[in-house]
Parts: sequence; structure tokens; C-alpha cells
Amino acid sequence: MTTKVQKWGNSQGLRLSKQLLSEVAIRVGDTVDVVARDGVIVVKPVRLVRGKHDLRELVRRIPRNRRTREMDWGRPVGKEVW
Repeated sequence: MTTKVQKWGNSQGLRLSKQLLSEVAIRVGDTVDVVARDGVIVVKPVRLVRGKHDLRELVRRIPRNRRTREMDWGRPVGKEVW
């Protein structure tokens, strides 16, 4: 694919085709890592876990000696019911 570097506001950018992005499983809004290596620009998707958190695993990470306390959030400022 051939494309041009274009000015967008105070930045420059490249337009990448939908087909090219789908080949590397990148979607609009995804985070990518961009680096320069030996005079070549490399764009690599950052693989984040999306909605696949295991509650049991997250709870296991809480230290056993952790103690919580009540917090005062101040007086109501709207129609909150306390």
C-alpha cells in the first residue's frame, strides 16, 4: 500500500486502509506502539485485555492484611440520599 504523509492540524499523519488494519487486527481507537528502527517506522498494536478480568484473580491480589475504613465524602451537593 502506498500513502502520503499529510498535515492534520499541528500534526502529520498517515491514512491506512481498512483492509491493511484488519490484516493486523487493529481497529479505530486501538492503541499502537510506534518506533523508528534503522530508518524504518514500525507500527505495532498494543494488545490489551478487554473485559477479560477474572474477579477471583483480582481478589486474590488484595493483601490479606488490608483493612478498609469508612470514608467521609462530605455533605450531599445534589439530591443524594444518605
